[in-house]
Amino acid sequence: MKHLDMHTKEKPYACDICQKPYFKSSDLITHLRTHSKDKPYACEICNKKFSRSAHLTRHLRVHTKEKPFACDFCNKTFSRRSSLMNHLRTHTGEKPYLCDICNKRFFRHDDLTRHLRTHKKEKPYTCDLCQAAFSQRFHLNRHLGTHTNEKPYACDICQKAFSERSNLTQHLRTHKKEKPYACDICPSAFSARFNLNRHLMTHTNEKPYACDICQRPFSEQSNLTQHLRTHTKEKPFACNICQKLFSTRSYLSQHLRSHTKEKPYTCDICQKAYSQSSTLNRHLRTHTKYKPYACEICNKSFSRYPILKRHLLIHTKETPYACDICQRPFSERSRLFEHLRSHTKEKEYACDICNKGFSKHCDLRRHLRTHTKERPYACDICQAAFSERSHLTQHLRTHTNEKPYACDFCNKTFTQLSSLLSHLRIYTGEKPYLCDICNKRFPRRSELTRHLRTHTKEKP
Repeated sequence: MKHLDMHTKEKPYACDICQKPYFKSSDLITHLRTHSKDKPYACEICNKKFSRSAHLTRHLRVHTKEKPFACDFCNKTFSRRSSLMNHLRTHTGEKPYLCDICNKRFFRHDDLTRHLRTHKKEKPYTCDLCQAAFSQRFHLNRHLGTHTNEKPYACDICQKAFSERSNLTQHLRTHKKEKPYACDICPSAFSARFNLNRHLMTHTNEKPYACDICQRPFSEQSNLTQHLRTHTKEKPFACNICQKLFSTRSYLSQHLRSHTKEKPYTCDICQKAYSQSSTLNRHLRTHTKYKPYACEICNKSFSRYPILKRHLLIHTKETPYACDICQRPFSERSRLFEHLRSHTKEKEYACDICNKGFSKHCDLRRHLRTHTKERPYACDICQAAFSERSHLTQHLRTHTNEKPYACDFCNKTFTQLSSLLSHLRIYTGEKPYLCDICNKRFPRRSELTRHLRTHTKEKP
């Protein structure tokens, strides 16, 4: 009879609390535990409890490091079958989960669920103390810490204190190097689930939160809140050592490491240590060479979807974003926002070591390597090392003699896009580099730099 119910779609077992129906009585019993909070299956290693035996089995693989499910395309292994199925879609391009409202498609059901909340404005997670509501659980957990300064859970290794046991558990993973939350799409792994959820948005490229002042979009509400402080100049987070102020808690945490010299994120392959997890994740790609995103036009592969998207514009020549002030066109919205700061002189990213300001985060990241002397990008042919991936890419062309950038006017070819853009100004007459002192314009940055010395009397 039970098997016949699956054909007739009849679900005879209903929950008395929420009326959700099920095919099998065993499924109903399992479901009832979500209401009773009953978790009869306990892990013998860490005592974590689960409502289902299958969840315990899956959890145990975090301890055993077992990954029995392998991808036939790239041999990447996974601890869960569902993770393998999600990953396979990066090869097949299949996006089976469709938003009924805007027809946007997603690789994973979780991504669709999160996306739907942007339409419904649904905020199912409510603070019991002040009734503030949030669309995601980790936003609520972070908010709860604003009500109390009590931190009863302390790390035995470094004495750092936390308001919640779950935060301490996540922190301990930075000491154990444990990262149980792996991305199904790329090799990135994380110690906390909310960091994985945040990372997944880099693959979907979804940015539902827009700034009312400058229309810049963000993937998370918290990132929008941080960005708004660049307009208000609010810096609520102060360093206890030097009293320097910061607009976000994460910037303060990063800055504190300049005092403590702490580098908690270590590469398992070469043991190189980093002060930020994002820097470690970027570094790991220099070892894995994992590039799952391929251009269908020229077959060039990339490690991240946004880089592929940017690359495609080389083929389409599309520049849909124009500056309202100087009419300069851009292929990406983010490039336009960066360019606008050249008009406003806004430099929201400051170096913690020398206080130099930058309008772009990537420029700050590059600048920091002048202090650390880090050169994470090495040439496989001659072992020359570089501080930036783009410099390595350019260098490799000295071995291959590749010149992928061609002038539409005279067919001259170049190894770098910047060289092509400089060359094109011969034909367009464009002079994008402006002297702030005398308003004279120049086609190349190097010419502006030379010219500025006539004002400062500086000798090169």
